[in-house]
Amino acid sequence: QVQLVESGGGLVQAGGSLRLSCAASGRTSSIYAMGWFRQAPGKEREFVAAKRWNGVTPYYADSVKGRFTISSDNAKNTVYLQMNSLKPEDTGVYYCAANLYGSTWRRVEVRSYDYWGQGTQVTVSS
Repeated sequence: QVQLVESGGGLVQAGGSLRLSCAASGRTSSIYAMGWFRQAPGKEREFVAAKRWNGVTPYYADSVKGRFTISSDNAKNTVYLQMNSLKPEDTGVYYCAANLYGSTWRRVEVRSYDYWGQGTQVTVSS
């Protein structure tokens, strides 16, 4: 089992920045990849960013490229999402997720992640 706890959400004005954190515990040695997703009211959960736990290459949704950065501190079992130049359309609940089986990982697919955090609310005002 892996437990994921997000933090760092809040209310920010358009153009501002936030940094989300996702602390992992439990079977962290089994984690293959981590992802960030978000869900706006009335919409489906959508991919934001991902990276392999021991990799360096980040993957981003087109809507956040150039504004968001995913990174990790494996010594702290923590993944971060630095969000700059925030827009009102970035508003939603942000979730981190872990994939434990590399063969099943499809970075943008919700169903390919095995564990999820409880989410943290990000609200961007115009």
